[in-house]
Amino acid sequence: MTAREKEEHYGQVAITPHPAWAQRFWNDLAPVKDRIATHALFREMADGELSLARFRHALLNFYPLVGNFPHYMALTLARTQEVSRPGMLATRDWLINNIRIEQRHLYWYRDWAMGFGISPAALDAVTPPPAMDAVNHFLWHVNQRGSIAESLAATNLAIEWATGDWTQSVVKGMRLYAERGVARIDRRSMAWLRAHAHYDDAHPHEAMELVKQLCDNDPELQARAFAAARRGMEYYLLALDDCYASGNG
Repeated sequence: MTAREKEEHYGQVAITPHPAWAQRFWNDLAPVKDRIATHALFREMADGELSLARFRHALLNFYPLVGNFPHYMALTLARTQEVSRPGMLATRDWLINNIRIEQRHLYWYRDWAMGFGISPAALDAVTPPPAMDAVNHFLWHVNQRGSIAESLAATNLAIEWATGDWTQSVVKGMRLYAERGVARIDRRSMAWLRAHAHYDDAHPHEAMELVKQLCDNDPELQARAFAAARRGMEYYLLALDDCYASGNG
């Protein structure tokens, strides 16, 4: 393998068949993930029917979740020193590689928000409502104090899995807002959506692989990782419900 091939391979995680416990883990999370992906907020976005006020409210108040995502992962990275433990070295390499990607996504999300008339100053000054901010507090906590498996499950599995699903439908509806003249839809403002709808959808599967490596043969840690993933999804739903209810003013 050449030096370039080694560099390109760095941080990649091979997807393997799930053992029974991991398949149950994945299957039991799927219904909650589907509730997020098919939420009314995203259905109306995809159909071009979400009001401009609600759309802007969502883009603005979900910005801290996107903006802080590399920080959440960095908190976990800082705790991956025990590289002799199963899965720890692979997790470290994967986090190092993907923190850079998530940082780039921050700027792409800003372009999407600006396409809908939100200024950089508004993004930088936003304080989300408590119900929308709860997911951020949970992710700060779990990535700082939870096990490495819990942190990956709550962040890169729970949040990215659902996001990869809903962006696939929403990306198709953006042209409808451009046609009505209420948004600037171009290559820059679509970059964040397209990334998550296409090549970024491997992240939750890779995160699940790392969870498998980190807590295989440890039923207690498996249960804790599952609980963390489910709670992350529940906070995501709470944020969506509040955003939809309060964002039409």
